[in-house]
Amino acid sequence: MSRWRKAWIAATFGLAASASFVAIPAEAETFSLVVDYSCTGGIAGSATVNLKARVQIPTTVQQGGMLKLGWSIEQVGTTRFKSPDYYAEGAQVSLIGNVKLDGAWNGTLEAHGSEEQGALKPHLPLTPPEGLSSEAHMTESGVIKLTPQAMSVDFVPPAGEVVINNDDPRVIYRHNWALQPGTNVEYGDWLRDVHMTTTRKDEAIIRFRGTGFEYIGREQPGLGQVRVIIDDDNGTVVDPTLDSSGNPTASIKGNVSLWERTDLPYGLHTARIRSIDDGKPIYLDAFKLHTRELIDPPTEHRSTCTITNNPGTVEITVGGGTTPDPTDEPTDDPTDEPTDDPNPDPDPDPGDDTPPQHNAFPTGNHVTVVVPGSTKSPTPSPSASASPTPTKAQVANTPKGGVDTGEAPEPGAAGPYGLIAGGSLMLAGSVTGGLLLRRRRARHAGGTI
Repeated sequence: MSRWRKAWIAATFGLAASASFVAIPAEAETFSLVVDYSCTGGIAGSATVNLKARVQIPTTVQQGGMLKLGWSIEQVGTTRFKSPDYYAEGAQVSLIGNVKLDGAWNGTLEAHGSEEQGALKPHLPLTPPEGLSSEAHMTESGVIKLTPQAMSVDFVPPAGEVVINNDDPRVIYRHNWALQPGTNVEYGDWLRDVHMTTTRKDEAIIRFRGTGFEYIGREQPGLGQVRVIIDDDNGTVVDPTLDSSGNPTASIKGNVSLWERTDLPYGLHTARIRSIDDGKPIYLDAFKLHTRELIDPPTEHRSTCTITNNPGTVEITVGGGTTPDPTDEPTDDPTDEPTDDPNPDPDPDPGDDTPPQHNAFPTGNHVTVVVPGSTKSPTPSPSASASPTPTKAQVANTPKGGVDTGEAPEPGAAGPYGLIAGGSLMLAGSVTGGLLLRRRRARHAGGTI
């Protein structure tokens, strides 16, 4: 075989190799379905809080595998969820996103996320979680339709106790109460101050959210009786001249829990202490507020979020079993030499060769986005160009192995293939031209090449 022909064959193989190298398209592993929500009630208050969720959905799932959905949450606008009351740090804001599944898997797939809060005051903005996650085990193969549903936002108060001193602005005094600061250390008053009154029917009131409270005062000889009222229950009378055993006290002792109740349902409550005996002093040192651990989030704080855009419905195909490895060699190798050819051509003509066929690389992309009200067909009909273009769902593909632009290459775009093929042709032309030039020079010199 001549050198010229060898060079031509090498250039041809280089062109084929370049084309086969770029024949694998970018594979989108996940895409984002954008869902807009409007949240009202509960910790949204009288306003409307807007959220935007991007649901990351895998393009391929195999039978026996896990369907995993990842959510990212973004607050839109300036309106925020707000704290309903005073709370110690440790409260939780939790979100539950719902996706309805129909087809090979029926039910609702819930996505959960929560964010712990710091110490709170009424109307202080809350911080919701920035992400949610959910997963389901795919036991059946087939087509599954995923449709976003409404979302809920819950506020869970922290369990524990909080002491509210007598001079806290949350405590309301009616009539003739007086603050006594700097009390004697030996009395042991909480923060060394108390409020005192000697007038019958004077009240100290606190409104709180929780499951119980304690009245903290003094045990002391000569004090008047105190009526403790919680909401509409006013049947409790406390005698601060007696100790915890019911015996008369002979000394002054502050920071004493004179009465408590911790079995209240969680919610907003009003506690009062009222003087019964005219001319005899009573003391208020502090209120201790209780909140027990709650099994379920309080419904009074729940915000309901409805969908305000048209995110559409997503269909994914759950494959049955393990997919073949594209690197496996086929059983019938088209490159095998025929055994019955007695005279193989040692120098085949390149023009007689049929180039090998390159099959498209299997992407495994079985995702269809369907907007309610539109139709889909796997094969475009001849009249498709005359029909109106259906509304597209908000989908952003994330190609594998490429720049994370959020979009896969357009199916009809030539992309880099034309450039690489053109470059290969230019390379082959350069080699051919060089060989022809050398042959011409050799002839003038009387030699050969």
